[in-house]
Amino acid sequence: MRASRLISLLLLLQSRETMTAAELARELEVSERTVYRDVLALSAAGVPVYADRGRTGGYRLLGGYRTRLTGLTRQEAEALFLAGLRGPAGDMGLADAVAAAELKVLAALPAPLRDASARTGQRFHLDVPGWFRESDPPPWLTELAGAVWQDRMVELRYRRGDREVTRTVQPYGLVLKSGTWYLVGQVDGGHRTYRVDRVVQVTVGEDTFDRDDGFDLGGYWREQAEGFLRQMLAERVTVRLTPAGLRALRHLAHAPFAYAEAVAGAGEPDGQGRVVTRLPVESVEVAYGLLLALGPEVEALDPPELRAMLAAAADRLHATYQDQR
Repeated sequence: MRASRLISLLLLLQSRETMTAAELARELEVSERTVYRDVLALSAAGVPVYADRGRTGGYRLLGGYRTRLTGLTRQEAEALFLAGLRGPAGDMGLADAVAAAELKVLAALPAPLRDASARTGQRFHLDVPGWFRESDPPPWLTELAGAVWQDRMVELRYRRGDREVTRTVQPYGLVLKSGTWYLVGQVDGGHRTYRVDRVVQVTVGEDTFDRDDGFDLGGYWREQAEGFLRQMLAERVTVRLTPAGLRALRHLAHAPFAYAEAVAGAGEPDGQGRVVTRLPVESVEVAYGLLLALGPEVEALDPPELRAMLAAAADRLHATYQDQR
């Protein structure tokens, strides 16, 4: 455990040049006293760790000291190549860069771990797009990825409905969700999201922008995705479910929060074990398709329009199969 922590401390100093004891303690999730002891241990082992005193001081490695990747375990080496699966990187025009980086990492690994790339490739393959969808990357993805890397302003011509609009955007990041690429950018002081496959033209400018280092792309995306789903699933239908129907609903609800809300709002089981609850849905029409999949495990109670639609479907099914009884 301590050996792993010493390696982590060394790599932190190698990647960030200077860090205070408090910063190291936060990263390693230990006390500052432990950091002091670990620094002494590294120094005793011959690693040139020095302390700069003063308000802007901290620990640093002397003279650009670098360590080789000899501290990697097999699991860590294989995880490293798993993180570099080439599909999304290739979509962004980075396939050659990923391949070159893998070769350099392989060259730095000790001999017993050099099969890590082959072992990973034999065992894992990332196929990002959903079924029944085109897998080719959007036409302007490579240009947008370059602008994101270089913090360059871009001018987008973007398809919105039946018209095209032009926006000057600070491209903060790209997100791949279920085979669809999205650009997150700042426009007029606020962050916006654009589907890359709806971008008609990209002009990458010479001007760069100052990135807000406090912006959390992952956090922004999670917040926006949940907000989008909550906005989309704005209607509620009242249903009566059997235990089997309630279990099956987990796999049919259009968002985890929709299922969680339905379970939390369920009343006490009646004499048949059925519960009444309200389910978030996009519309009555969408609810109709969802509840049809539950068959006899669900009864729609409200709105009356939905109940009538399902009753009509039940009549048609009865007419189709009545001669089989």
